[in-house]
Amino acid sequence: MLEITRLTLREIELELKEPFRISSGVCRERRVLLVELENADGVTGWGECVAGERPNYSPETVDTAWLAIQRWIAPLVLGRAFEHPSEVYGALGAIRGHHMARAAVEMAAWELASRAQGVSLAELLGGTRERVETGISLGIQEDPAQLAQKAVAARDEGYRRVKLKIAPGMDLAYVEAVRAAVGDDTPLSVDANAAYTPADTEHLRKLDAFGLVMLEQPFDPGDLVRHAVLQRSIQTPICLDESITEPERAADMVVLGSGRIINIKPGRVGGFTAALAIHQVAAEHDIPVWCGGMLESGVGRAHNIALASLPNFQLPGDLSPSRRYWERDIVSPEWTMEDGLVSVPSERPGMGVDIDIDYVASLTARSETFPAGERA
Repeated sequence: MLEITRLTLREIELELKEPFRISSGVCRERRVLLVELENADGVTGWGECVAGERPNYSPETVDTAWLAIQRWIAPLVLGRAFEHPSEVYGALGAIRGHHMARAAVEMAAWELASRAQGVSLAELLGGTRERVETGISLGIQEDPAQLAQKAVAARDEGYRRVKLKIAPGMDLAYVEAVRAAVGDDTPLSVDANAAYTPADTEHLRKLDAFGLVMLEQPFDPGDLVRHAVLQRSIQTPICLDESITEPERAADMVVLGSGRIINIKPGRVGGFTAALAIHQVAAEHDIPVWCGGMLESGVGRAHNIALASLPNFQLPGDLSPSRRYWERDIVSPEWTMEDGLVSVPSERPGMGVDIDIDYVASLTARSETFPAGERA
């Protein structure tokens, strides 16, 4: 039985070691919304909201997520008893949208349940792997040579796949330079973050020359039909990311043929319950999945690593170690990589790392706690 007696929101700020640029903007520091849940026995579980500061990747932001949790989500989970953490997803189903806000609380509930039961989060989710393959995501650089240099360094460091962010005017020459630098044996993919339109089809077809693992999210997230048309006209597998907001969208992708790979980000789809359902849809149709990143702290990374231990996560995920983004992470031990692999902490209850609560306190810009029975 899972009963949530207290919910605490904290917003912290983490500065990136270097700016991260995608087609829709540049991120230099990360406002991170953390959720801490507590049961009557004093056991706690943590979640992280993956929403950004601006509504460029998603309509949600840190501020809208804070409001949604404060006003609508907290009252739906506080003081209620759940037989299983998956029931939290259903309890929040009356709220339309706000997938990232709902996910932060739902995933914290799974973490709380795993700690209370004395099992690892990966085991509770059904994970089967002890280590997961790690890829790296490289932001848009000033010129192709600079990107190629970073890609070679990533390959030499052991990353199992190199992903390049692209945008109109910053694509073919950049990919060509990287492919020439890393050679044909390095798995290479590109991510457009919906920066292109169907008018760019002929241009995107030229990416076939580079032997890419995938072309991720070229068109608007809502346009599954035109993604299907593009997939029929190019050899490179299309991977959908922003388009897959729930299991039904994954099923629609399969029916329409809108892509051949799915990027499952649990924090984007409403939490672990939805992520598991998407994983099942993909497995039933022989569609490989992988776990993307959202510049998470060590909390969100812990959740992603636990999910990526499931059997149909066939491709390296964006699961870079802590030092890739932060001078100091908020968890202990920090996440590390060896030979392109991250270990799944299956021997420890919960997500497998501890919160450096004093460090979190020093970074906290605002916080609010909701006890059971209190309605925001």
